[in-house]
Amino acid sequence: MNAYRVLIADDHPMARMAIRSLLEQDPSFEVIGEAADGEEAYTLCGQLQPDLVLMDINMPRWSGLEATREVKKAYPHIKVVILSVSDDVGDLITAIQFGAQGYLLKNLEPDDWITYLHALLGEDSDVSREMATRLLHRFRQEERLDEPTPDVLTPREREIVMYVGAGKTNREISDALIIAENTVKNHIKNILEKLQLANRVQLAAYAVRHHLLKK
Repeated sequence: MNAYRVLIADDHPMARMAIRSLLEQDPSFEVIGEAADGEEAYTLCGQLQPDLVLMDINMPRWSGLEATREVKKAYPHIKVVILSVSDDVGDLITAIQFGAQGYLLKNLEPDDWITYLHALLGEDSDVSREMATRLLHRFRQEERLDEPTPDVLTPREREIVMYVGAGKTNREISDALIIAENTVKNHIKNILEKLQLANRVQLAAYAVRHHLLKK
């Protein structure tokens, strides 16, 4: 069996070096390239056609989430695993919405990384089910009993939440609704205040929890 061809995307050189060192201990993986930002990761995916991209969530130019969305649009066969130091369930849900196949915490033990990646690439159904169950459990833990319901939103605001939940940018939302981009920004600001949320990632998770995504 040929080794899985891996692209590492992280803006920290030491992090890329550590990930490369970890993967090179296993003959199942071949690191074929490195990217220092999300846009470069997207470009290298077109040039190198890796089997897997390990994508840091926070990078300059394009974030890992933005790059994941564009990679999956252009190259749906490439698998993407988001790398993060945070176990924020909102980030995890957004990553999956944008097409990522997995989400790895950087502080996991090296053996856990390798086991996870083998299960993901080998499409181990038992491991996949276990990961899905854990995700659902974490997701439910994040629900707040006092969380405002979507009833506090206007029809236009619910529409915008639907687009945010689908991973659309402000520009894409403004184009879809034929309104100014600044109007979209103002709507999102008001929505976050109404729903007592801190950022767009939490809003995307809210959209999933309350079934506000487009059918």
